[in-house]
Amino acid sequence: MSLAVASACAAFMPAHAQEAAPVPDAATATDPASAQAQEATTPSSPAGVQTVLVTGLRASLESSMNLKRNATGFVDGIVAEDIGKFPDTNLAESLQRISGVSIDRSIGEGSKVTVRGVGPDLNLVLLNGRQMPTSNLGDRPGRAYDFANIASEAVSQLQVYKSARAETPTGGMGATINVLTARPLSRPGMQASVGVKGVYDKSAENLPNDVQRGDKITPEISGIYSNTSADGRFGIALSASYQERNLGFNQAAVSNGWKGPFRGDENNWGTIPQPGTPGSENITNRPDPTDVYQVPQNLNYNMNGIQRQRTNGQLVFQFAPVKEITTTLDYTYSENKIQTRRNDISAWFNFGPSTSSWTDGPVAAPLVYTEIINPAVSDIAMGAADFATRTQNKSLGFNAAWRVNSDIRLELDAHSSTAESTPDSPFGSSNTLGTASFSRGNTSVDFSKDFPVLSIQGADFARAPQQVTGSVFENGYVKSEIKQLQTHASWKMLEASELKFGLATTDVENRSAFSIQQRDTWGGATVPSDYPASVFHQESLRQYFDNIDGSDNPALFNTFYTFDFDQVRQLAAKASGRPELYLPKTTWNTDQRTREKSKSLYLQFNTDWNTALPIHTSFGVRYEKTDVTSTALVPIATSITWVSQNEFPVTFGEPNFTTLTGKYHHVLPNFDADIDLRSDMKGRFSYGESIGRPRYDQLTGGQVLNNLARVNGGTGTQGNPGLLPVKSKNIDLAYEWYYGKSSFVSLGHFRKSLENYAGQSKLVAQPFNLRTPVGGAYWNAALANGCAGADTTCIRNYIFRNFNGQPGVVRGTDDPAGNATGVITGQGNDPIANFEINTYANQKAARLRGLEFNLQHMFGNSGFGFSSNYTYVKSSLKYDNASIGEQFALPGLSNSANFVGIYENDKWSVRAAYNWRDEFLSGTFDGAGPNPTYVEAFGQFDLSVGFNVNRNLTVQFEGINLTDEIKRIHGRSERQLLLVEQSGPRYMLSARYKF
Repeated sequence: MSLAVASACAAFMPAHAQEAAPVPDAATATDPASAQAQEATTPSSPAGVQTVLVTGLRASLESSMNLKRNATGFVDGIVAEDIGKFPDTNLAESLQRISGVSIDRSIGEGSKVTVRGVGPDLNLVLLNGRQMPTSNLGDRPGRAYDFANIASEAVSQLQVYKSARAETPTGGMGATINVLTARPLSRPGMQASVGVKGVYDKSAENLPNDVQRGDKITPEISGIYSNTSADGRFGIALSASYQERNLGFNQAAVSNGWKGPFRGDENNWGTIPQPGTPGSENITNRPDPTDVYQVPQNLNYNMNGIQRQRTNGQLVFQFAPVKEITTTLDYTYSENKIQTRRNDISAWFNFGPSTSSWTDGPVAAPLVYTEIINPAVSDIAMGAADFATRTQNKSLGFNAAWRVNSDIRLELDAHSSTAESTPDSPFGSSNTLGTASFSRGNTSVDFSKDFPVLSIQGADFARAPQQVTGSVFENGYVKSEIKQLQTHASWKMLEASELKFGLATTDVENRSAFSIQQRDTWGGATVPSDYPASVFHQESLRQYFDNIDGSDNPALFNTFYTFDFDQVRQLAAKASGRPELYLPKTTWNTDQRTREKSKSLYLQFNTDWNTALPIHTSFGVRYEKTDVTSTALVPIATSITWVSQNEFPVTFGEPNFTTLTGKYHHVLPNFDADIDLRSDMKGRFSYGESIGRPRYDQLTGGQVLNNLARVNGGTGTQGNPGLLPVKSKNIDLAYEWYYGKSSFVSLGHFRKSLENYAGQSKLVAQPFNLRTPVGGAYWNAALANGCAGADTTCIRNYIFRNFNGQPGVVRGTDDPAGNATGVITGQGNDPIANFEINTYANQKAARLRGLEFNLQHMFGNSGFGFSSNYTYVKSSLKYDNASIGEQFALPGLSNSANFVGIYENDKWSVRAAYNWRDEFLSGTFDGAGPNPTYVEAFGQFDLSVGFNVNRNLTVQFEGINLTDEIKRIHGRSERQLLLVEQSGPRYMLSARYKF
């Protein structure tokens, strides 16, 4: 059977009692692309049958169950409780309640989804059956859709297609997620509701004054209106919402990753001293020669205050000139504006003499790492940021559905949609203004608890007041545009068969550009006297991490200073005499543009078999052809300069465009079958092939070098527009028992065989023939006169004191320790610098398998019930933490579980939800190189309590993350912290009036 009430009617009418409304014929409701037309042309109830509208939590769960039960293939979903009332305030939070679906959180709410271990970039999101563009300045080159952009009030249903379908657009290798919104002709007459909400986010309180933003309580307002003409030929629907939220989060992070990995017997720059060398006696439980270990590059504490405003709206016109034809014109708009302020304190390691203690191998991690700094003249870095971004989504679409006769149905659907992310601040889309007190002595970090404890000796802010050092001002721009034309046809044949076919053309253009204004004067750009002491405000650090184990350690360096970003920025601009350096550039450093033009056609045949055990089957095939063109504006590097002990900024000249192309085509077959083992039992089988397209950064041509190189060389990126999509061969099996009107149990098994995975890899190149001072004539002269090869301070002192004024050598003033400062530029006879270039290739294959268990039970008419699920996912392709070098593994692979308990009567509705996700690999590069990043297991408890004052007015309390969980990410070892984050719970009180 098709999706019956759920997909044909319920996209706007959340639920019909199944005993009151017989299931319509199998038509095209299971096709996401034609869902909106189907709901417009299917009567709200068959002639002569009274429709009983059921709303509420139980009805939502029942409708979701029937969506699953009546679907062809493997489909799950969530249906709204009533008009304008989706179960969760965030769509991603709703999606995580579905078995096999896990979410990534950003600023305390769900943003992106992983399905059955397949990451966000390889899942396709549709809006009313149309492929949606996405843009995100936090992930410029990605394809992952950010559900934080969509308010839930106008959404009436989410459908998650887990098995491959010929009629489903390609790109959803993990799943295709269809978001359905209101269509007026689906629900004749006037329907309307309005809601108001007050939001209190506790995380916004636990912040320094310099980053706190806005009021403690913020408003939300939403409304939906739908009406049809008396003759049912014309309909209009309007939905709108506006939401404000003030929040905060505090992080302790090794933000630049961990240097290494090294073997215990290696003696490279940045490693711990080898046995028999000076300092080796200060190492406790030294890593064995075969152990893998790493050392931290820095430690950063940052406090972030955020304001968010989200605006959503949709306008829909429908016109049915005759009974058989329905046309729909719709416009959807969303805007998500985020303003961020940050203050931080950090210490950077220079890998000089050190003491340390270690865990046991084979992956050893430091419990305590201390760098010896004498005299105390290194920097205690304290920075600030103030930036803002805006993301706008616009979609204009037209649909025409014609039921030619009782057997033939035709449909045309077209849309033009854009997603655009831009800076929303004169200071750019991201920035950092660094200050420092040059009074840091011995510096230690204790990693033995969840919270890393930084200890600093010798700090003296009176002796060494703060001054502005380096700065970074970045502007980013992302725009994605999709123009899509789809045609669909269905022909009922014989008594129980149907032939479906269709054509589509999709044109996707993606542009990602950014500029960077960076001043690499981290050793001091100005002098302390340029800044009145009053602009720096003393703060205590510990209070901002009081929920994380280890933050009460008395050894914590607890005093730091915050400041107002713009106030100090203006002072620095004035003191430097170069105000343009303290604002973003107005031109782009890089500009990457990718265009994908796809054509597709599909054929699908559905038929029922009237055997002893009734069987419904679906055979289909889809052909997809895509051409890729990638054009990139590449900065042309001209030189390398040596500005401090381990900082070698790359200088760039005028950029140039380069263009590369690629193409591919696929034939994707599928087969679905479900068998009625009994009237209340069903078995399912599905085989299908699907593809997931590469990320845009994987496709974009052009070699882009990172701005900052090191002693051992630089890094960069390079895409490959010839990449093929990841292809997956999928097998699904399931048993389902619907033992009650609202109760069922199901057990599913799935397998995916993946090929053409584009794993990250590195190649060593010498782009632009850049010369580095490392190993050059000046460098070698310093070595010949007594400097050790790893002692860059000695080498710089020798060069400045002996070659100042020679080509490429410009000496500055000495620092407080008496060491020379200045710039050394690579010369024509110096060695050519090596760069490690991250690139991509189709060279990986993987297999994953898993189990899904669902149990939903309602306790008769008591009002109590629950819905629960557990997903187990496994792959033999795991990251080997004890192995050095580039590896391929599947990010996002994790077990997950959900439990939702409800109580409901005519006055009260209560829903308690717990979501848990096990630890998972989130990436294979940590900012320093090919190292794993693991997000630790996370569980969140949410609660909502509603009270029906009367049939029209409802008030509701909601609590999100009530147990105030923390987020923690680590590297190869749990003690190898990358990030730990404290935020806070969120409380909401709302009222909704239904007309």
